[in-house]
Amino acid sequence: METVGRLAGVSQVTVSRALNNPKKVSPQTLKRIQDAIAVTGYVPNLVAGALASRRSHLVAALVPSITNIVYSGLMKHFIDVIRASGYHVLMSETGFSQEEEQAIVAALLSRRPDGLLLTGIHHSAGTRRMLLSAGIPVVEIWDITDTPVDICIGFSHIKAGHDVADFARMRGYHRAAAVAANDERALRRKDAFCARFSELTKTDVPEICLDSAASISRGREALARLVAQGFDKGVIFCSSDLLAHGIIIEAQSRHLNVPQDIAVIGFGDQDFSAHTLPPITTVHVDREILGARAADALLSRMNGNDANIRCIDVGFEIIARDSA
Repeated sequence: METVGRLAGVSQVTVSRALNNPKKVSPQTLKRIQDAIAVTGYVPNLVAGALASRRSHLVAALVPSITNIVYSGLMKHFIDVIRASGYHVLMSETGFSQEEEQAIVAALLSRRPDGLLLTGIHHSAGTRRMLLSAGIPVVEIWDITDTPVDICIGFSHIKAGHDVADFARMRGYHRAAAVAANDERALRRKDAFCARFSELTKTDVPEICLDSAASISRGREALARLVAQGFDKGVIFCSSDLLAHGIIIEAQSRHLNVPQDIAVIGFGDQDFSAHTLPPITTVHVDREILGARAADALLSRMNGNDANIRCIDVGFEIIARDSA
C-alpha cells in the first residue's frame, strides 16, 4: 500500500480508504490509485489484520478441470503431501481461460495463501504481475519452461508430440490425423505430432481442432468429420484418452477395424484406457510423482529454502496397447 501511495501521490491512509470505501475518495484520486495498483500488481491483503504470524497455513491450487481425472488424480497426491505438513488446500477451477485464471488468482491472493499452484506456464501479463508482486512461492505444473514464475514441474508437450509421431512411424503407419481439444497444451502436442509425422512421411496430416473440452461424443464426431474428408485408414493421435475412446466407438459403429483400418493413440493414460476394447495406446505421465514433487517443492520454498533447480522434468512414457 505504501508503494501504491507513492506512485499515486497520496498517503497510505488514502489508499486504504480507496480500497475499503471508494465513495470517500474523489474520482480523480481513485483513478490514480487504481492505475498504480494495475502497474504494481498489488492485491489487497484482506486477512493481514487477523494474522499476527503472517502465515495463513493455506495453499491455493488452480486447475483447468476438477472432473478430468488427469488433473484430479495428480491433485489428490499433491493435497495428501500438503495436508501431512499441516496446510490446507483451496482448489479452484479455471477452465482454459487466462482471463478467468487472472480473476481467480486475484481472489485467492487477497486471502494471502502461503503458496500457490498453477496449471501450465502461460498466463496473462496481469497474472504474472500479481504473482511476482505477491512474493509467495509459486509452482507451475504440467509443463516446463526456462523462465518459470518460481518453479515449474512437468514435461515437454512438444517432445511428447514428436515422440508419438516417431512411435507411429516405427509401427509402420504411413497416414495420420490428429484430434485436439481446446487447450493450449493439447494444441502444442498436436502441432508437434503433425509437423514430425509430415516430415517423416512427406504426407499431409489432417487436423480436427475442437472448440470445447474433450469427451467421448466429441471423439465420435471428430472421426465422422475425418471420414467425411476421406480419412478411413491410418493412425489418429488424440489429445486425450476420452477422444480416443470416442473414436474407437465411432470406428466400430462404421465397421472399421481397430487398429487395422483406424489406429488410435490417446494421451493421459486414464483409468479406463487399459480396459477398452481394444485397450488404448496412450502417453502416460506419472500423476502421483508429479503431484508429490510439486507439493515437496512448494513446501521447501515456503519453509525458506531457495530452489536450486527451477525446472523439473518428470518425463512421460508411451504405453503401447492394442489400439495402435
